[in-house]
Amino acid sequence: MDIIGNRTLRTVLKEKAEQYGDKEFITFEDAKGDQTRKTYREFHEEVYAFSRSLLHLGIKKGDHFTVHLPNNTEFLTIWFAAAEIGAVMVPTNVLSTADEMNYLINHSDSVLLITEEDYLEKFASINDEIPNIRHTILTRSEGHEGAYSFDQLVEVGKQLDIELPEVHTEDVVGMLYTSGTTSKPKGVQVTNANYIFTGELMSKTIGLTPDDRTFTVLPLFHGNGQYYTCMPALMAGGSIALTERFSATRYFKQAKALGGTVGSLFAAPIRMILSKEYDPADRDNPLRLILFAQSVGQQELDQFEDQFDTRLYQLYGMTETVGIPLMNQPHGTPNNLSIGRPTLGYEVKLIDEEGNEVPAGQTGQIAVRGVPGRTIMKGYFKNPEATAATVQNGWLMTGDNARLGEDGRFYFVDRLKDMIKRSGENVAAGEVESVLTDHGAVYEAAVIGVPDPIKDEAIKAFVILHDGAQASSEELLAYCRERLANFKVPDTIDVVQDFPRTAVGKIQKHLIRRSVLA
Repeated sequence: MDIIGNRTLRTVLKEKAEQYGDKEFITFEDAKGDQTRKTYREFHEEVYAFSRSLLHLGIKKGDHFTVHLPNNTEFLTIWFAAAEIGAVMVPTNVLSTADEMNYLINHSDSVLLITEEDYLEKFASINDEIPNIRHTILTRSEGHEGAYSFDQLVEVGKQLDIELPEVHTEDVVGMLYTSGTTSKPKGVQVTNANYIFTGELMSKTIGLTPDDRTFTVLPLFHGNGQYYTCMPALMAGGSIALTERFSATRYFKQAKALGGTVGSLFAAPIRMILSKEYDPADRDNPLRLILFAQSVGQQELDQFEDQFDTRLYQLYGMTETVGIPLMNQPHGTPNNLSIGRPTLGYEVKLIDEEGNEVPAGQTGQIAVRGVPGRTIMKGYFKNPEATAATVQNGWLMTGDNARLGEDGRFYFVDRLKDMIKRSGENVAAGEVESVLTDHGAVYEAAVIGVPDPIKDEAIKAFVILHDGAQASSEELLAYCRERLANFKVPDTIDVVQDFPRTAVGKIQKHLIRRSVLA
């Protein structure tokens, strides 16, 4: 069943603006606590005006431009303005270094940079190395030498009458870079159809209505905020509550103040919320459900739902799948220790190293069947080899291991690259991490394999302890020996204060590994 048709983001936004007009579409709270509100009509008019200014600046269909912004309403305008003219938005992590941005801007063939004054020093340091950047636009700025003001361009665009280029449903309108673990980041090409599909899929799966307001606290420069909250809200005719940044202490207070009814988090933010002193007032909040990804223990799940009177639903997806191929769905009974069952539009199977499907109960790599450019990514930009290796005969190889339970649900095991080879045995890093986090003193764990001349790989574990808790490495090793086969017990366990993380809280194991090997 095709739920996309020939629609584009341009046609969808126009249709929704005509249908909902003066209904509030975006409510934004900045880092100072100030709020901005826009109706469907106001948002569409701003998109229309800014897109004309882009054309006036010489940005044409197919051009790529880098967006280096925190969450704000301008980000959404820029995204849809790119789609309006058939250009490609390349959102980047605001935590990226100058060297990282040098690579991303040049690899993406960006001709325009949109950012804020706070980041100008970063780009000034690489100015001579990014010669293809023709213009710089600053949001939330009245102007700066050598740069245009976003607000001024919107005003100029209102006076421009420029014919729009023809755009198609499978035109690329977004390019999201995956974090590189063993190589440089890859640019995932996302089409109009991809965005519309994930919006329709999510809105229908969780039963969004025009009365719902998705609560978006995760960065818009990542897929989660775009795929799982903004697009579903638009497709359902709902609204978006957006914050500039995530706050563990204020999460539920912000949800109440902004009227959010559906949230989306990762495991790390959930644990951050639970680690803060509980405020009983937070139980009075409008969130009827919160989607989440990455493993959370049963005790934490129960505590979260009980304290905050909301329901959690674990899902599984990645930048390349765009939509959610697996999910615990609200109309069923969730088992949030699992990543759920297949959703509309996808087939999912588990395969071994030879590509053969494995039986239920055995571990295999998750493979997702979809249509490139419609239900899964179109491909990796300028990387046909990686595209061919990842999408094989319509099956997207995720690089994640799972097993299929007797209940028909899939259970995440580990990243394929997190499988440690030790003395001829395969050790799942996630299994060791699970044992460590069962220890009462351990808040979070990260386990990696490092080269070993005798065992192929040695197992190194790193743990963060709960506030005020104490546990020695020797105590934790003894705990593991009681619960794991000898070949799975770490060679060393180090207590650390924190892990290197992505902007959404994912542990960056490749950086831990790099520091160990340095």
